[in-house]
Amino acid sequence: MKSLTEHLWFETPHRRDYVNITGTVEGLVKKSGVKDGLCLVNAMHITASVYINDAEDGLIQDYDDWLEKLAPHAPTSQYRHNRTGEDNADAHMKRQIMGREVVVAITKGRLDLGPWEQIFYGEFDGRRRKRVLVKIIGE
Repeated sequence: MKSLTEHLWFETPHRRDYVNITGTVEGLVKKSGVKDGLCLVNAMHITASVYINDAEDGLIQDYDDWLEKLAPHAPTSQYRHNRTGEDNADAHMKRQIMGREVVVAITKGRLDLGPWEQIFYGEFDGRRRKRVLVKIIGE
């Protein structure tokens, strides 16, 4: 069995950002030499997400607007978590909605994604360095 473990690092310029990482993950699958297996992509911070969806700008903005309605950043005083000196309770909630990780099958050496599926890193409390784990296993 082959395996590859890599870490991707992000420091986004905005509090909330959405980064298409499909190409990077595809490159890691190729580097791993795995032809048939699984690829885990996992946000290693509790205010960031990894998810799969369409890479359409309008949809990405719709997600951002929807998440802000569900868990608005301000006023920060509305969240008990922020009484600890933090201001990111909303980011924890946004991450919970968007998910922690994705697992994608590898078939014939390629990510087995649907026609419009892309892998995204979602940042909900940015402007600091954060990590995503990519773990590839298979034959």
